[in-house]
Amino acid sequence: MLHLPIKRALLSVTDKSGLVEFGRFLQDNGVELVSTGGTKKALQQAGLAVTSVSQVTGFPEILDGRVKTLHPRVHGGVLAVKDNPAHLQTLQEHSIEPFDLVCVNLYDFADAVAKNLGLPEAVEQIDIGGPTLLRAAAKNFHSVLVAPGVEDYAAIQDELNANAFTVGLELRRRMAAKAFALVSRYDAMIADYLGRSTH
Repeated sequence: MLHLPIKRALLSVTDKSGLVEFGRFLQDNGVELVSTGGTKKALQQAGLAVTSVSQVTGFPEILDGRVKTLHPRVHGGVLAVKDNPAHLQTLQEHSIEPFDLVCVNLYDFADAVAKNLGLPEAVEQIDIGGPTLLRAAAKNFHSVLVAPGVEDYAAIQDELNANAFTVGLELRRRMAAKAFALVSRYDAMIADYLGRSTH
């Protein structure tokens, strides 16, 4: 898919810098916003209409928020190849709506380490759903745009404004590479911490 129209976005961010402005830009251009927890609250407080992930999945957030987005109705919508008729048929059979944009940044594990939290507290700052969504969207860059950082919002907005609210393959590929690099560094940081932890 050369030009990807952006019609439905999943937003779940720890760093909420620029979130409201980015969300408003998307919504003003007809994009449906789907979100979780604190991200949803921040968008709603700014007056934006947001669909809860739990409405999409039909299942509440559980285990103190450890399980929110890990669900076929989320990941099916992220991983479906949009020009694969069999994938589209599967989505239809299971009433799954595809996502076009996945905007995720991760729990700040570096901050947990810097604060010298005990091991149980630090472990709670290990993001699971975030890296999983980043990897899924990055793998499927043919059909999905991943936005792994606050600093990417401006380039994405410029691309959408310049291309009738579609995103070209090149930007999608670059964002995918960035997402994989980010997750790799994140995992390496956690591995290093657990490997040397004496807490």
